[in-house]
Amino acid sequence: MAAKDELGRRGERIAERALTSRGYEILERNWRCPEGEIDLVALDGDALVFIEVKTRTSTAFGHPFEAITPGKLSRLRRLAAAWLAARGPVRRATRLRIDAIGVIAPRDAPASIEHLEGIF
Repeated sequence: MAAKDELGRRGERIAERALTSRGYEILERNWRCPEGEIDLVALDGDALVFIEVKTRTSTAFGHPFEAITPGKLSRLRRLAAAWLAARGPVRRATRLRIDAIGVIAPRDAPASIEHLEGIF
């Protein structure tokens, strides 16, 4: 696995631990379809949440959230619709939400995490 892929997986594990510690129920990890991948799908109370995780080792080349462009947001909406079409409704979910989690994970220091709820 390439170093950037390993970093991405590490960030997703960090994000997942942070979410479960806040009471989220993880339903799916790295769900794929022909259009792309959703990093995490979770329940937050009555909200079905599609979560994009962006990980960097530092902010030297920008904050992780800077990688979430309008095009990426549009693709996330299409991926959420594809997930719902493939999996069907989740009974406990009455709302849908797309969130972003930015992880800064230096090699030699603890990671920091930032969570933006409802980016769309």
